[in-house]
Amino acid sequence: MIQALRRAGVLGINRRNIEFTLGENDRKLYPLVDDKLLTKVLCAEAGVPTAGVLGTAEVHSQISAMMKKLRECRDFVLKPGHGAMGNGILVIMESSDRGWLTASGRWLSDADIHYHSASIISGLYALGGQPDVAFAEDRLVVHPSLQAVVRNGVPDIRIVVYRGIPLIAMTRLPTDESDGRANLHQGAVGAGIDLTTGRTNHAVLHDSPIERHPDTHEPVVGLEIPGFQEALRIALRTADLTGLGYIGADIVIDAERGPVVLELNARPGLAIQIANRAGLIPRLEAVRRTAVRGWDIERRIEFGRRVARGEV
Repeated sequence: MIQALRRAGVLGINRRNIEFTLGENDRKLYPLVDDKLLTKVLCAEAGVPTAGVLGTAEVHSQISAMMKKLRECRDFVLKPGHGAMGNGILVIMESSDRGWLTASGRWLSDADIHYHSASIISGLYALGGQPDVAFAEDRLVVHPSLQAVVRNGVPDIRIVVYRGIPLIAMTRLPTDESDGRANLHQGAVGAGIDLTTGRTNHAVLHDSPIERHPDTHEPVVGLEIPGFQEALRIALRTADLTGLGYIGADIVIDAERGPVVLELNARPGLAIQIANRAGLIPRLEAVRRTAVRGWDIERRIEFGRRVARGEV
């Protein structure tokens, strides 16, 4: 099995950590992506669209004030500032006298929201378990062309960028099992995206190939991702902003705003290779062999497409 993976050029976690996560990313820059609120500030200063912040609570005594603001909002997403892998994210679809309706159809009370916010602040979902910040942001809306292949949540696009070159991409489609979250380990569908056409070419659920969404039964292969080319440009712009050499950009195609940065990741997962049925090692090595410094974004995107097609 190991030899087969090597022949397929699959990047493993140890090599990723040593050569790319640590080898290409200066640790002093990690806060720019590990702190989701700081990422928003960085993007705002550069004119890159992100979901608006509705309220924050850095300490337990600020939770009530944040919730007072949220009662004026119809819907929102509650997140940990330093969370990972989708843990601690709570999607609220509707608020009323009855309470707060989650993406999975559960009604929560004020006490439930307060407790969840307190858990976030206590570091339950944070990287390393350190004290965290709870914040709420605008809930992004599924683009109409993707509604048939989503349940409850909002799909996103993960684009891995290496030395300013887009290497590989996939869309992550929420399911009933993933409770509206777009995280593969929680049961979302991962569908690889052809960098040239912007269409999905393969799809997996729990690492097994599929052709249709498990809940809606609509095809998930051959989908044209709206705004994908602009998403590529935004991914490269955000990678440039951070100064990180190896980064994953998560972008949502909002129904009204188009591509919006959701978050950035200095340790992007490796399942994107399974979703694309393509190993990352040949693509990474092709970029290493080429002097790409100083290229503009359009030239870098075209080079990434050629790398993905095996032309470099």
